[in-house]
Amino acid sequence: MASADRPQIDPTKPSIARVYDAFVGGKDNFEVDREVLQQILKIAPEAVQVGRQCRAWLIRVVRFLAGQAGIGQFLDLGSGLPTAENTHQAVQRLNAEATVVYVDNDPSVAAHGRALLEENEYTHFVVGDLRYPAEILANPKVTKYLDLSRPVALIQCNTLHHVTNDEDPKAIMSAYTSAMAPGSYLAISHLHNPADGSSRAKLADESQVRFNSMMGSCYYRTREEIQALFCGLEMVEPGLTYLFDWWPDGPRFTEPSDAEYNLVGGVARKA
Repeated sequence: MASADRPQIDPTKPSIARVYDAFVGGKDNFEVDREVLQQILKIAPEAVQVGRQCRAWLIRVVRFLAGQAGIGQFLDLGSGLPTAENTHQAVQRLNAEATVVYVDNDPSVAAHGRALLEENEYTHFVVGDLRYPAEILANPKVTKYLDLSRPVALIQCNTLHHVTNDEDPKAIMSAYTSAMAPGSYLAISHLHNPADGSSRAKLADESQVRFNSMMGSCYYRTREEIQALFCGLEMVEPGLTYLFDWWPDGPRFTEPSDAEYNLVGGVARKA
């Protein structure tokens, strides 16, 4: 796939971005996308809550990065369709002049997301494929609006589990982190399989089969495999953990479901 090409919207095939949109209650999806959601709900009724938790984690992360970490430029890879709150909105409430560059190769995002995401002079959208870091980092918009000689926050929220092992996600991330300046941060959330014979491992196995039969690529990886994607950067406390345990906004009143345990995330800093 050439990342410079702009694919056309096909309403007969599910789209990763549109399926995620359905998960978080959005309206930019088709029946074929909602069918994927319905199939997942049959084995994981909590899937909608999980989708919303992913978005909440992302917002907590970027608030931390724009606030305490003092980062003023963000590269959000595989950004997906706009939802109720997006990276640039959370970031720019803390730093009105922070720059956010979104990257996605999904035609629905290219068609509908650009106008909604590029709502001010500090927010930009690039049609590109995160699997090709050299192309992304050399993209004219990326080089114009981001100064990679200074610290940047790189966001990979629910993206890398759609990269196959043959595509070598660790090598992809190594290319990105090598290009980041010292003081930069990397945030990753990823589907997790504990591979321990538990009910959570069984759910991960079943969900992976279901996703791949409908959408092409979705891989639940082990903690060790996900940790390796941080390429040796220094983890911010509490490290790689369940999303609901990464600096929650308040106390937790209910026990998380198995599906919520099937997602982990973390933030790391390049020294």
